[in-house]
This record gives sequence, structure tokens and C-alpha cells, in this order.
Amino acid sequence: MDRVKQQIHYWCHDTIQGNRKGQNIAAAILDTGMAPHPDFKGRILAFMDCVNGKKLLYDDSGHGTHVAGILAGDGRMSKGVLAGMAPGAGICAVKVLDKKGEGNVDHILEGLKWTGENAKRLGIRVVNISAGAKMGLDEEKESRLLEAVDRLWDMGLLVVVSAGNYGPGDGTIAVPGTSRKVITVGALKEGDELGCSGMGPTDACVVKPDLVAPGYQIISCNSVSSKSRKPYTVKSGSSMATPVVSGAAAVLLSKYPDMTNVEIKLKLWETCERIPGKLAGTGWGMLQVNKLLK
Repeated sequence: MDRVKQQIHYWCHDTIQGNRKGQNIAAAILDTGMAPHPDFKGRILAFMDCVNGKKLLYDDSGHGTHVAGILAGDGRMSKGVLAGMAPGAGICAVKVLDKKGEGNVDHILEGLKWTGENAKRLGIRVVNISAGAKMGLDEEKESRLLEAVDRLWDMGLLVVVSAGNYGPGDGTIAVPGTSRKVITVGALKEGDELGCSGMGPTDACVVKPDLVAPGYQIISCNSVSSKSRKPYTVKSGSSMATPVVSGAAAVLLSKYPDMTNVEIKLKLWETCERIPGKLAGTGWGMLQVNKLLK
């Protein structure tokens, strides 16, 4: 557990070197919402509630706040120690999941549509979706979800989706992580294990996840609505690994703003580290931020 936490900490501070913190890049986080945590101060660009229609920022689950902290928290409540991957990035919180972390397709589609319609105005370049449904979802609903994420990708947005936690058996990648276009992220445990992270191949024989990143026992922002009132908490799963990749991509875009989503995907493929002798289903391998940013 400590090794994984230290690795996230090292990655965060490595990305900050050279003043590359994700500045001038916005990420849309489609999740349970987001609490007004101090670590996001001054960088929340928009909030859209597709579940309850509320106007003021909130997170009745805590999941979205934790994800946002990994991607873009600045760590001020920990004196910078627990900063996220891109602590200078703007954040657009799109609530598509309820207080149980569950969602219906209509809410997710509404969030995806809102993201596409507001991407240019808000400078959204990265879309983080730490949610997904089991393979075997109603065919019509699955098709609509895949079409919606592919549409964002075709607009030039980098769409990063979790592999889900239905694994580790074959064919357990969550939808819409089954899309050929989007970047699907699995969670790596200490000891180079996937745990319950979803695995491919998809029904179309596409290898998924595309890559893996640490996602277990990760410390990040706690929702201020939680009973503990502590600024940080620990969560695990592919939901936590996904914003590690999204945040690294935001930093890369702040360094090379003209890069396309296809070029970033290729760069990830070129710089991931294969895990020898293990985890044949981890796609390109494990994210390597040092190599990615060179």
C-alpha cells in the first residue's frame, strides 16, 4: 500500500517540475458531482447536475470528489503533499451518478452531450469517466453510450474511461470502456496484480484495458459532506486509476497544447512499461509519467 501511495506522490511532484501543472487545460469529470473542497479553490469552471438538477456544487457520494482530487487537487490541505496529477487544471464537474454511485444511461448521455456542447467555451480537452456498466447491458443502451463517447472523441476530446471493477475474468470490461476509440484504464495493485479490475477482450475482440495505473489505497480529497470531516480519505478501484491517466494527459497538453487526442493515445502506447511475465491483458502496460512528458 505504501509503495503505491509513494508512487502517486512521486508522479505528482514530478509533473509539477518545470511549472507544468495542467494550466490552461480543463477536464470534465463525469461522476457523482464534486464537493467545494479547498484543494479545488479557484479552478472550478462549471457544474452540471444531470441527476437532481441542482445549481450549487455538491457531491452526495464522495466518489466524484475523490476522483477530482486525484486528477486536479492542489493539495493545499496537506501543504502540497497530496496534490493531484494536474494541480493547475480547470475542473468541470458533471454529476451523472447518484449518491450510491449508480446512474442510468439517460443521465450519462445528458452529461456527455453537455460536455460536447460546452467543450470549446470552457476549454475542455480531457473527459474523465470513472463509471461504467457491465458488458451485457441492453444492446440499444450500450450502442447509445458508445456512440456518445465516440462522438466526443471525434470532436478531438481525450476521453479516458475506467475498466470497471467486474474483473478480473475475461470479458469484464465495463461499458463504455469497450469503445475502440477511448482510452480505457485498469487499476494496478501492489504486487503487480489487477484485483477486481475489468479485463478484455471485448465482444469485438479488442484488447482492453489499454493501460493500467495505480488505483488501490489511494489518498485523495474527501467530500466535506462526509461524517468524518477529514480533508482526505482512501479509496480503491479502476475509478481511482482513471484520473491518474487523465491528469497526466492534462499535464502533457499544458506542455504541448497542439497535440491531438490521437497523438496522446500514441504517446501513451509508446511510453507505457510492459509488465514482464504477468498480466498479459494489460494492453500497453503501466503508465510511465516521466517518459510520457519527455
